[in-house]
Amino acid sequence: MKDKKLEKAAKDEELGMNEENKISTKTFDSISERDKKKPDIGNTEEQQQTSIGINADISNTRATERKSKKMLSLVLAITPLIILAAMIYFLSSPYGQNLINTGVPLPEVSIEKVEFHENQVVAFIRNTGPEQVTISQADINDRIQSAAIEPSQVLPRLSEAKVIIPFFWNTAEPYEVGITTSDGTRFSKIIEAAAPAPVPNINQFSVFAMLGIFVGVIPVLIGLVWYPFLRKITRNQYNFFLSLTAGLLVFLGIDAFLESNEIAANNLAATFNGQLLIIVTIIATFLGLFYLSEYFTKRAESKISNEYEEEESRHLSSQNQPLKSSEKPTAKTRLSSISLTNPLSNDTIELTQREHERKKKEEQLTRLIDKREIIRPLTLSLMVAIGIGLHNFGEGLAIGAAVLLGEIALSTFLIIGFTIHNTTEGLAIVAPLAKTGRLMIRRLILMGLIAGVPTIIGTWIGGFVYSPLASIIFLSVGAGAIFQVVYALVVFMSKSLRQTSKTDNVESKKFGDKPVRSGTELLTSREKSPSAAIIAGFIMGLLIMYITGLLV
Repeated sequence: MKDKKLEKAAKDEELGMNEENKISTKTFDSISERDKKKPDIGNTEEQQQTSIGINADISNTRATERKSKKMLSLVLAITPLIILAAMIYFLSSPYGQNLINTGVPLPEVSIEKVEFHENQVVAFIRNTGPEQVTISQADINDRIQSAAIEPSQVLPRLSEAKVIIPFFWNTAEPYEVGITTSDGTRFSKIIEAAAPAPVPNINQFSVFAMLGIFVGVIPVLIGLVWYPFLRKITRNQYNFFLSLTAGLLVFLGIDAFLESNEIAANNLAATFNGQLLIIVTIIATFLGLFYLSEYFTKRAESKISNEYEEEESRHLSSQNQPLKSSEKPTAKTRLSSISLTNPLSNDTIELTQREHERKKKEEQLTRLIDKREIIRPLTLSLMVAIGIGLHNFGEGLAIGAAVLLGEIALSTFLIIGFTIHNTTEGLAIVAPLAKTGRLMIRRLILMGLIAGVPTIIGTWIGGFVYSPLASIIFLSVGAGAIFQVVYALVVFMSKSLRQTSKTDNVESKKFGDKPVRSGTELLTSREKSPSAAIIAGFIMGLLIMYITGLLV
């Protein structure tokens, strides 16, 4: 019995142990499953740091790639320059010179200007040859004269010097000034009539200033007086004068181009490529002024449009506010309307005030609309004034230089000729403004001064410090500015013609309730078309400038 009991107890102990093991196994499994389901905070932080590091590595790699691409493009851009520099170094080295120098380079010395002072002649020379030269002697009319050369007898390429020759000269006589280099080559310049060079003093400044006023300022201001007449003309006549303005400006541009070309051919060395410089300067000026005019015009139009939109929104909001206030009348207004002391009701007073404010705001909107419509013609007239001013500056340079070099003599006939010739420039300024609103007189005077005053500055510079290169550049700038103004004028005329073609070109008069055209207007509308007026005005402008140019 005892053995059976012991066996049973042993079996019970084994069963208990198995159950405990099962329970512990289940507990362990549940804990492990819970640990698997529960996120590991340390692992998450490590993953985030790893992703940040990967992103940083990617950004660094991309930045490195961008830098390498920039460096590669920079190297590709510099490589041709390095090759060119190496080639130039090789050609300038003794070995390269021995390889390519098969002949003797010829010297070239340009005598740019000759001035006649008291008991001496001063020649301004420049070395325009390929190599440096040495000045050995100077002569006048093939007679060798003693001379002083400043700063040195040896002239590197493109350097200049002043040759001072003591000589008793006579006014209005022709002279030939010669310069001889060390290799025996002689260069000369002929002066048709000797004239004393202007001396920079108050008296000479006053003379040149009066010359610029009579030639440039007064004629332009006289031309502005045509403004009241142009305001009263018909549309076809207005087109005629606009095309007349275009003809005047085209003639001025061509004249400036030919004058600069003449200076380049006679007074400028071939090394500077004067003709090519003229073309480049004209194109650059045309494109630069075209960009500036379009930029400032659009900027002004956008500013005025914003003001117009703001005023219109204020006007609409002010119209809506009285409607809201009228929906909820207060008791106070009812009482005041019954009061005997006030003959007019508050409602009537408010309506009167609203009407007054509405009219005032409508007037402001009308002024803004007029301002926006006048901006194009005003900008065009300002560009015409600037273009004529640049041309007159070049013309002043030419006049002052001609006086300095003794090529022209001041006379009453010459000044009268310049005055008649330049009077039409004022007409060119006011023509685009003829059909706009009323302008202030000071604005017209300011445009006239912009066009005329540069003549005075040009005579001062040309008379005292004449430079053929500067004269060519400024004349070319004037020509480019005038051609740009002609282009803007043509665009303005085409837009004006398109606008007038949508409406009736002939003004009508009302007789009773029916609009009736007068016989003279019908006759002018049949006889003159816009195209005929434009062609006739352009040809007339060219002829006027040519005929008045004969007086100069």
